[in-house]
Amino acid sequence: MTATVDISPREGEVLELVGAHFSNAEIAARLSISVRTVESHVSSLLRKLEVPDRRALAHRAPEPTSTGTAAPVAPALPAALTSYVGRSGEQAALIELITTRREVTAVGPGGVGKTRLALAVAAEAAGNHFDAVWYVDLVPVTDPEMIATAIAATLGLGEQPGRDITESVIAALADRHALLVLDNCEQVLDGVALVVERLLATCPQLTVLATSRAQLMVPFEHVYQVPPLSLPVDGESDAVALFLERAAAVGSTLDPAAREQIAVICERLDGMALAIELAAARYRTLGLDGITAALSHPLRMLTGGFRANERHRSVRAALDWSHALLDPADQALLRRISVFVAPFTAFAAAQVAESDEFLVADGLARLAEQSLLVVTASPRGTAYRALETIRQYGTEQLATADELGAVRDRHLRWCLEQAAGLTADRPDWRAGFDAVADDLRSALAWAAQEPEQRANAYRLAQRLAELTFTRTLIGESQLRYEQAASYAEDPGATAAELRNAAAVAACRMRGDDLYRLYRAAAEADLRAGSTEGAARDLATIAITSYRFAGRFVRRLPVEETDALIAQARELAGQDQAAQVMVAVAEAGQALNAAIITAEGHPGNAVADTITRAERAVESAHSAGDPLAESIALDVLTGAQSWAGDTFAAAATTQRRITLLSSTPVTPAATHELIEALGEAAEASLGTGDLHAARQWAAQLAEHPLLAEVGHRATSWLLVADAFAGNVDQVLSGSVRFLDAWRRAGSPARASLGPAVAAVAMVHGLRGDEDARREWLEILEQLDTPPEEAFGYGAVFDTMLLLHHGRLPEALERIARPPSEIWKWVTWIWHHWYVALRAEAAVLAGHPDALARVTEARTIVAGNPLAAAQVARAAALLDGDPDAVRATAAIFDSLGCHYQSERTLILAAGNHTQHGS
Repeated sequence: MTATVDISPREGEVLELVGAHFSNAEIAARLSISVRTVESHVSSLLRKLEVPDRRALAHRAPEPTSTGTAAPVAPALPAALTSYVGRSGEQAALIELITTRREVTAVGPGGVGKTRLALAVAAEAAGNHFDAVWYVDLVPVTDPEMIATAIAATLGLGEQPGRDITESVIAALADRHALLVLDNCEQVLDGVALVVERLLATCPQLTVLATSRAQLMVPFEHVYQVPPLSLPVDGESDAVALFLERAAAVGSTLDPAAREQIAVICERLDGMALAIELAAARYRTLGLDGITAALSHPLRMLTGGFRANERHRSVRAALDWSHALLDPADQALLRRISVFVAPFTAFAAAQVAESDEFLVADGLARLAEQSLLVVTASPRGTAYRALETIRQYGTEQLATADELGAVRDRHLRWCLEQAAGLTADRPDWRAGFDAVADDLRSALAWAAQEPEQRANAYRLAQRLAELTFTRTLIGESQLRYEQAASYAEDPGATAAELRNAAAVAACRMRGDDLYRLYRAAAEADLRAGSTEGAARDLATIAITSYRFAGRFVRRLPVEETDALIAQARELAGQDQAAQVMVAVAEAGQALNAAIITAEGHPGNAVADTITRAERAVESAHSAGDPLAESIALDVLTGAQSWAGDTFAAAATTQRRITLLSSTPVTPAATHELIEALGEAAEASLGTGDLHAARQWAAQLAEHPLLAEVGHRATSWLLVADAFAGNVDQVLSGSVRFLDAWRRAGSPARASLGPAVAAVAMVHGLRGDEDARREWLEILEQLDTPPEEAFGYGAVFDTMLLLHHGRLPEALERIARPPSEIWKWVTWIWHHWYVALRAEAAVLAGHPDALARVTEARTIVAGNPLAAAQVARAAALLDGDPDAVRATAAIFDSLGCHYQSERTLILAAGNHTQHGS
């Protein structure tokens, strides 16, 4: 009786989310734990449930119960459907090699048993020498550019915007003493070689064990020739043991006296594991004599001479023999299902084989009985797959029967149907996509090479681009949009797909790709005779270079963007949509010029820019172009914030979110929404609207496209929670922030400064100086401009100093009048700075306290939080504890519970006492 596996409650939660096809970063975000902790749980589950990879682990995940918790996990299943036999010597040799060598390639012909040997070695290594072992089956991978994506999926990684997926894999493995098993490399050998070479060069403790029919030809490679199973010596051998075990698996117990005859069969099959399994599967119907007789004829050509280099012919002969014993209907079914690269159902097979589902199910069962198919259980029902050697054999049979094109065509049509039926409104849609994704990719690779399938290749590439974007495989999405552009017959369609690819590149924070793709789109538009389309493309490059200059490796000089706008203006002609985009670009051009040239307070240049941006917004709205309107609103927000009009900027950002919320979800709209949410959260903090700030920041933190960049996703939520005094939320959110920031390579992005300073302040409020110092050290790594010391730096430092009653230091920290430092505090920190400056003056008994309170009242008018803080300072100055206490309810209603509690302390006259 098999014992139930001991799964902890946390492992159960992780397993359920793996079953829902979430990445490690997504699981970490949902459970508020680090990615490393998730990885540890996944490794533990792989070991406990005895499965080789993440895909198999997902199949073991329980269905959620009505209470939302995981149902009990079933008893463990073996790692493979058949037991591992023999190979103790080979296993020991490979274990020794991977202990001393950086890369080992187990080489041998198809059917020799490379995969089973590699899995056995990986299982032993997992318990003894490595931090982790990952197994990647490359059979479904048909595109060399998808190697890193396949490895990332096994590791539970998603793509981080701003970083190539290979870089994410390298970062995950850089400090790991781990084993990576890459199985079945031969069909994408060049792609594997490139990725492995990069991994070996950058991950010093990583060992790679590859299986292939040919060596990789990479530095440090050690080739291990996988021998056939040992042949009989005194009647005992691994080959004979395998035959006996597989014969017993089909319900046949052999007499020990038959070992000699079995040994002869195994010799004739050259000890090739797959050939022996196929022969043993026939024992029940043919018996040993029948097998011997059947093998004698096809193997005569192999008799005589040394046959070490021709063992693959033994497998081919066994396949020929096994195939010949099938009835014609099963032969046809075997060759037709060979087009599937991933596990498939009887229903799918019936469609591709063009046959009745019941008859197909019956035939699949017979093929499985003859060891020609492997049966697996999955959440979607019984699934079948052919070993790669058998699948390749079936493909050859398709060509021989002159059916390859017709069956591939039916498989392509099935893939198009599957792709069309996948929608993200179902909770299990990820699993549904992942189940067919490899076949979609395989069908696309075939269709792309067939001139008569060009239209279908375009349709499938376009749909796969949409699906992978929704699945947050954004690197692949950009690739598929570019493929769709190359397959499109009409240059107008080419331009449209290139624009989609450019929008995905924007989501990936790849400005140079965006530039290249919009340039190509403009050229396609001109080929199509659409000068207005080309004008929009060129104007978009210009405005993007202003909005997101930091995302370009090659920063566009002002002269180049000016030239782009001038060319776009010339091409736009009288087309309203093109003119709108040119006007938006010109507004951005004006804002950039105003920011560069302005010194001191903003002057007429910024006022003129606001007017320009407002006109661009009106024009885009009149034209019914929500994306152009969103971009124009963003330019207007920038102008308003630079002018110091915080309230107008906040209103504009919220107007932008309202607009985008009703816009169809596309890569371009998604990119705009992510940017808008961050700006809205930021602006709401500046106006004292904590509820709105948390709402927008929470939406940003939960956006699926930011799951892998938790530092970017959580930054404004950390700031909002710090102001509100939501200490538990800050502490849990900071775990995700720090973990993601380090996994991203600790980027020195100044935009992360407010979040880091906010977390440091919260640790200071709690009296945890060690943690505070750690976060201040991170702040120093962010390449933050020194002027920020008078922005969020002054605000958070002063809040902490006031909290601990260090009044002279607080007064000193915030001594400079706001009018002297408008550039750095006029945005969201201005009102906080002014209110804190007034409070510090009152508490410290500064002679200018009344003047500062009076000035602050005027400045913060309209900001409920800052106004309450100034009102509290005025009440303290007047010595009116009742008026002080009255502000506590205001703070509570505004979601600022920290200031509410602080109010009660101040009302009691204990302004030197630590906060609760």
